[in-house]
Amino acid sequence: MHVKKVTFPEKSILSNINYDYADSYSGNLDRKNSITTSTDVGNAFFTSFPKWVGILMLLRNRMVSVFGLKTGETLNETDLVADKINFGKGDQIGIFKVYDKNNSELILGEDDKHLNFRISLFLEPNSEHKEKLIISTIVIFNNWFGKLYFLPVKVFHKLIVKSMLKKTIESL
Repeated sequence: MHVKKVTFPEKSILSNINYDYADSYSGNLDRKNSITTSTDVGNAFFTSFPKWVGILMLLRNRMVSVFGLKTGETLNETDLVADKINFGKGDQIGIFKVYDKNNSELILGEDDKHLNFRISLFLEPNSEHKEKLIISTIVIFNNWFGKLYFLPVKVFHKLIVKSMLKKTIESL
């Protein structure tokens, strides 16, 4: 499966937000005889975390707790059973809060003292029986520490998003 960097989707809920950093990656989803919803994508996304991402998140949480940053709860597989996550506005799933949702897009993220981020899981019709899944991230720096924090995170972020996109599509 091919994942590629794309421009930020114009029809995204996040398209009119000013940000300091943004990226978007897409992959094609072949859905013969079924319709994919943003809830389907969200459940596939949260059940597709590679183990190495979990290890990085544990390490991140230990390091940033010293600075008083939000860490969220560690998720385990029983928390991520597909029929348990409804993705209602305001729901908290680990470090991710659900900010918005419609049939084609789910907006996750968090606000903290150093930066705010949003992740868009966006389904875009591509052709008959095919959709494009686009994962976009925007980051807004709240201070110099947010910029400093994001420098090393950005390297891992790109690897994580590409891996998560592949695994999410495979799961769907």
